[in-house]
Amino acid sequence: MITVKTEQEIDLMREPCAIVRDTLAYVGSKVRPGVTTAELDAYAEKYIRSRGAEPSCLGYSGYPASICASVNEEVVHGIPGDRVLRSGDIVSIDLCAYKNGFHGDGARTFAVGEIDEEKSKLIRVTEECFWKAVENLRAGTPLFDIGAIVQQHAEENGFSVVREFVGHGIGREMHEDPSVPNYGKRGTGVRLRAGTVLCIEPMILAGKRYVDVLDDGWTAVTCDKKPAAHYENTVVIREDGVEILTI
Repeated sequence: MITVKTEQEIDLMREPCAIVRDTLAYVGSKVRPGVTTAELDAYAEKYIRSRGAEPSCLGYSGYPASICASVNEEVVHGIPGDRVLRSGDIVSIDLCAYKNGFHGDGARTFAVGEIDEEKSKLIRVTEECFWKAVENLRAGTPLFDIGAIVQQHAEENGFSVVREFVGHGIGREMHEDPSVPNYGKRGTGVRLRAGTVLCIEPMILAGKRYVDVLDDGWTAVTCDKKPAAHYENTVVIREDGVEILTI
């Protein structure tokens, strides 16, 4: 069931969403050749807690870290560890913060040093997919228009979209209804109501759409080993558009 938020609840969500925004910027400033993904996780956890919030991911269904750090062919849910980032890598950082009884969620993909043209285009197009999806999004928009727009822009640029992992509603729980796929058919799905809060998160692959999950039970990777990128914001559906809480 989709839970429409009151204005009071949306106001309570602003702080955890701002913390997500600021943490992503802070962690992004630490991305450089030679840093480990575990170090990035430590930076994020310390910063989130310094703001009086809790890292929502830590312990979620047994997840062992405060962020997901997915490198190159890792699509989502990469577990931070002793992997050293090298120039030419890209790393997607996905994180959530919990405060005031609500969660905020966001993700960005960062270049490590100098990256090639394909990866640079992939990062750019992934973010563009988000902005195109929200450009005309408002109350009354069919849910699957979001994914249809993401899919169209990704495929027009020679990329593909993940089917197995989707965006979602968010609020008192980190994952709420509805699921928000990055593919779909325009004009289908429930018509969104004002006050619905969604995490819209294009996950775009440079190669084919097929993915696999590693033996750790979390890390999703592209089957063809081509790179992937991720961009996510928490947004509120309004009568005349959207309000983005994590920008």
